[in-house]
Amino acid sequence: MGYIKIYVHFVWTTKDREPVLHKAIREIVFVHIRENAREKGIFIDFIGGYLDHVHCLISLGSEQRISEIIQLIKGESSFWINKNKLTKCKFEWQREYYGISVNLKNLNRVREYIRNQEAHHNKMPFQLEYEEFKKAIGF
Repeated sequence: MGYIKIYVHFVWTTKDREPVLHKAIREIVFVHIRENAREKGIFIDFIGGYLDHVHCLISLGSEQRISEIIQLIKGESSFWINKNKLTKCKFEWQREYYGISVNLKNLNRVREYIRNQEAHHNKMPFQLEYEEFKKAIGF
C-alpha cells in the first residue's frame, strides 16, 4: 500500500457573503463539521473562519475526490444549520469554493492563518483580501 499525504486549504463563503456566522454559531458549526467529516472518513486538520466564510485544511485520502468532500461538508452542514435553526433566515453556502494544495513545510503557517481569522478580518475585509489574492496569483 502506498503512502499519500496531500493537504488542501479550502475556503467557501455564506450565500451572498451574508455575515451570519457569529462567534457562538461558528463554534457550534465548526464542531459539527469536524464530527460529521470524521464520520465520513474526511480528515479535517484545521477549521476556522469569520462571519461570512470558512477555511478548512483537509488531508485527502487516496480514494477521496475534492468535489465530493466539499459537497459532503457544505451540503450536510447547511442542512444541519437549518434543521437546528441556528440562523434567522434559511442558511445557504455559496456554490463556489476555493482550494489550493499546501506544501507540508507550510502546514503550521496555514494553521496559524486559519486560527487567526477573526483578528485578521478585523483589519482587512474578506472581499479585499480575496481580490488581492486573485491579483497575486494572476487569476
